[in-house]
Amino acid sequence: MGERLEALETVPFAAEREWTAEGVPVLWAEARVPEPLGKDRTARRIKRFYQSQCRAFLRYCEKCLLPQAAAEYRAALEASRPLPAFRAELSYRVTYNQGGLWSLYTEVREVLGPGPAQVTRRGDTWDLAAGYPVPLKDFFPAGTAWKKKLLARAAAEAERRERAGASRWREDWRRQLRRRFNPQNFYLTEEGLAYFWPMYAVAPAAEGVVGFLFPYGEGGFCAPLRAGRGSLP
Repeated sequence: MGERLEALETVPFAAEREWTAEGVPVLWAEARVPEPLGKDRTARRIKRFYQSQCRAFLRYCEKCLLPQAAAEYRAALEASRPLPAFRAELSYRVTYNQGGLWSLYTEVREVLGPGPAQVTRRGDTWDLAAGYPVPLKDFFPAGTAWKKKLLARAAAEAERRERAGASRWREDWRRQLRRRFNPQNFYLTEEGLAYFWPMYAVAPAAEGVVGFLFPYGEGGFCAPLRAGRGSLP
């Protein structure tokens, strides 16, 4: 048997594109994704996954954002307004890398003129032995009402932040917290499970992507050494 992979070594892979309208730059995009240094099956699979994400991001910019940028450029030209410069960035941050688990989140940030930037976050946690992402349910003992526990902690923390004046929420945030919960929106940190809601789902744009932390050891939550086997202290 080969040596068990405990952590994943990566370097950033970057790609840039610029699009023009009538010879004038109107949209710029930069993508940075992780690129594993290893050559084993897991490293190759993870590399293909994030290379695909990079390509999908650039296609999205060209097909969806470029027409908006070009239209805004022509409208500004006709109205003698300052010419717009749309910008989109794909970035990542590794948040956990030990015990055979590799966790991170990627974010797309779109600056499309005045107003807040649009931020979209995705979380991934990989089992390095199996070479596949680990579902959220595998971090709790079988039969645990893990969704109920996560929602209850998020609601309590939201109320605490509101009382402290640290956050503002939508009037219907309690209902949206349940309706917009997505078990794929999570990643691991050194302190515990970070789980989050999309921008605008439960709070105004100023709050961005709203996230909460569920500490290790609370409610039966643990980080398994391998999907469903063992745990980290």
